[in-house]
Amino acid sequence: MSKLTLEAIELVDAIDRHGSFAAAAERLHKVPSTVSYAINKLEEQLGLAVFTRNGPRVSLTPAGLELVKEGRWLLNAAADLESRMRQIATGYEAEIRLVHDSLIPSSAFADDICAFEDLRCGTRLRIATEALTGSWEALRDGRADMVIAAGDGPAGGGYKAVNVGALAFGFCVAPTHPLARSPLPLARKDLLQHTAIVVGDSARHLAERTVGLQLGQKRITVPNIATKIAYQVAGLGHGFLPLACIQSELARGTLINLPIAESRPDELFWLGWKTGHQGEALKWWVQRLSRPLLPSILPERA
Repeated sequence: MSKLTLEAIELVDAIDRHGSFAAAAERLHKVPSTVSYAINKLEEQLGLAVFTRNGPRVSLTPAGLELVKEGRWLLNAAADLESRMRQIATGYEAEIRLVHDSLIPSSAFADDICAFEDLRCGTRLRIATEALTGSWEALRDGRADMVIAAGDGPAGGGYKAVNVGALAFGFCVAPTHPLARSPLPLARKDLLQHTAIVVGDSARHLAERTVGLQLGQKRITVPNIATKIAYQVAGLGHGFLPLACIQSELARGTLINLPIAESRPDELFWLGWKTGHQGEALKWWVQRLSRPLLPSILPERA
């Protein structure tokens, strides 16, 4: 009998993704001692080390790397099989994965999620965020069934997309920033003298996308738009911000919107999903979200 189970592979995968037994335990809603015991038991049964321990941090051994590489394929195959069996029986998928741009808070979909839960169809919902090209990559690589993503999708097709809105951007700085006292409109040479605050693209394989950056521009890269806004309010740098997200900052004067010689066009957002056979849950979500979402879906900032 095989000593490897899907549960064991999923556990190793979670530890690798999150970097420690404790972080994986939190993600999987287990206690750390249970995770540690399960890995020790697995290594004992296999007769080899899966992880190298370095205090609370762990890393995969060569054998562990091979386990994760092939094991993730097995996990995806098992999930696909479960979903196909469920669709044959009920028409609804076992799970639907929605990945949306990190600019949109997940709480913005609360009403949609409530309506979906009222169906009582048994389909699990998994929601995740990516930045810039990362959302499109999740759809291309099969880590998402549908995405709400900014900008153009990847070449090659295999998916459908409908426009769900656009956001206008303004070039903003804190009133204490040196650019607030520069002659207007601001030129490219003015921006190069100061640090830009940028949201990092979360794409792993597709080419990273940068917006509003000059060649050789000094920058601080942050994980999401909320951090970018906070850093610019603190006067740490400059950059384009979605005007719908900073109305309170503009009203209070903690940010000012400056005219710039090379303005940024509105950013289009798309609902995208893979073509081919669709289960009833995906059909429901595509129909539900095929509406003008942005900027109306963004919560008002106090």
